[in-house]
Amino acid sequence: MKTTDTANGDGASVRRQAMQALALLRRAATPDLRHLNWATFWLILAAGLEVMGPILGKALIDQHLLPRQLDWTRMSLLLGGVLLTGWAASGLRYLQLVRLSGLAMRSVQRLRENVYQHVLKLPMAFFDRAITGQLVSRVTNDTEAVKSLYVQVLFVILDSSIVLIGTMAAMAFLDWRLMLIVLALLPAVLVIVFLYQRWSAPAVTHARALRSEINGQVAESIGGMSVLQANNAERRFGQRFAGINQDHYKARMHELRANAWLLRPALDMLNIVLLAVVIFSFGRRELGAVEVGVLYAFISYIARVIEPLIQITMQFSQLQQSVVAAARVSALLDEAQAPEHAQQSARQSSAVTASADTPAVAIRDLTFAYVEKQPVLHDLSLTIPQGAFFGIVGHTGSGKSTLLSLLLRFYPVSQGSIAINGMALDSIDNAHFRAEVGLVPQDPFLLAASARENIDMGRGYTQAQIEAAARAAHAHDFIAALEHGYDTMLGEGGSRLSSGQKQLIAIARALAGQPRILLLDEATSRIDSQTEQIVQQALNELRGKVTIIAIAHRLSTIREADTIIVLNHGRITEAGSHDELMQIEQGLYQRLYLLQQLAA
Repeated sequence: MKTTDTANGDGASVRRQAMQALALLRRAATPDLRHLNWATFWLILAAGLEVMGPILGKALIDQHLLPRQLDWTRMSLLLGGVLLTGWAASGLRYLQLVRLSGLAMRSVQRLRENVYQHVLKLPMAFFDRAITGQLVSRVTNDTEAVKSLYVQVLFVILDSSIVLIGTMAAMAFLDWRLMLIVLALLPAVLVIVFLYQRWSAPAVTHARALRSEINGQVAESIGGMSVLQANNAERRFGQRFAGINQDHYKARMHELRANAWLLRPALDMLNIVLLAVVIFSFGRRELGAVEVGVLYAFISYIARVIEPLIQITMQFSQLQQSVVAAARVSALLDEAQAPEHAQQSARQSSAVTASADTPAVAIRDLTFAYVEKQPVLHDLSLTIPQGAFFGIVGHTGSGKSTLLSLLLRFYPVSQGSIAINGMALDSIDNAHFRAEVGLVPQDPFLLAASARENIDMGRGYTQAQIEAAARAAHAHDFIAALEHGYDTMLGEGGSRLSSGQKQLIAIARALAGQPRILLLDEATSRIDSQTEQIVQQALNELRGKVTIIAIAHRLSTIREADTIIVLNHGRITEAGSHDELMQIEQGLYQRLYLLQQLAA
């Protein structure tokens, strides 16, 4: 996915990201609201106990130490109260932190599963513009930001806010005039926070986007390493990566400079100024002995006023990164799912038994364009009977793969209609549709798993069903010859197999579901002639049992097809059997076939 995360520092962008992050936080926290409420309650209780400490200390100083009224019983109780409130506050903070961290971990786990399930249901049009590395970064790294949102937002900001409110209330109770002096300097803290946010937010957003680009380039380079090295492109790709990495470094340095100037140093200086002002104001008043305890309490409270603000601002860097990451996850979750997943409730979920007279596929007046006003298919109509073997051929760009993608429901039909076994394509329940239609892709996708798992694909088939599918695809013999048979690990992408063997396993996988319609997307374009003959034999054995629609570059693969459809610039220009099409003088099929014969 080409990243659109730019370093927008405008207020609207920041507010939008914050709203998306809060929406994601609510979504992740909803199942654990009871635990969240308990954690918040313990925060309030801990803050109240912390506020009580200086008040007890003030009473100890003013009522006993300065007047020399040494009532050891009362003094012991007050001193014990100071120690007990501090210990209890620390214990409660431990309990709430453990509970909050556990809640955060569960939320990340749940959210990551939800994001992954959502990605699996996105339409193919989304993946046309997706970059794998960036998408992986959203599913893995960005979901981890929810944990930071819990820990930083709920623990630091909520805790610090509660402490601030409690401390200001305690100061007002002790001496409202000194409290107003402290309160008057708080706007300076807000100015520092505002300046930090305005300065660092664009850098944080930009750095996050660049990290996603780094992940994308690394994944892309590793995936295409053979092509990269074969074209002597290592230096060029290294330079491109270094450029992105340098931009990321500059963005992080911009953020670090904001931290260095506006976080701890500025707030520490404010703490010193505030303390000096309070002591100066206190010194100008006529003091009584009892007010020394008030001074002690105020000095203690000033630390409790400034430290929460320091903690809040110190977390702004991580908080802004978390907000940006959470906004990216939220934007991904807002991507519209493919229609077959988004509207399951409106679809027919039961299988429909089609009669022999009902066409397996009926296409009527189909026009389709990826880009508006640039149609790839033009007014296409086609009827394919049950059990027929249809081949589709044409030059590159003729619309073959587009037609196949529409039959697979990867893209919605915008004009015209497609019906499968008499049912409109967009009215069929997704589970039923995928069971009815099998696909053998041009590039067989194999898991880094066993042969059995690659055929089964988690569908729970028995060993007998898996072997039957492998035999039908003529893959059983070579699988059985592997050192562990069907339990042999095939390596990443099936690296232990030849291209032809991969394709045969892909055919076995499609046949394992016993589909009524089998689609082949140039399934023989990358295999040798011997394996092509095996594939042809397997297709011939399926004739009459399964409706076969094969897009073919090698015309020999579909020579025995009942009907061959010739596409040219998105239109059907010829249709008939091989022999019939070869009788058309200067026909497109005849030219294609003769050219391939000459090349052979």
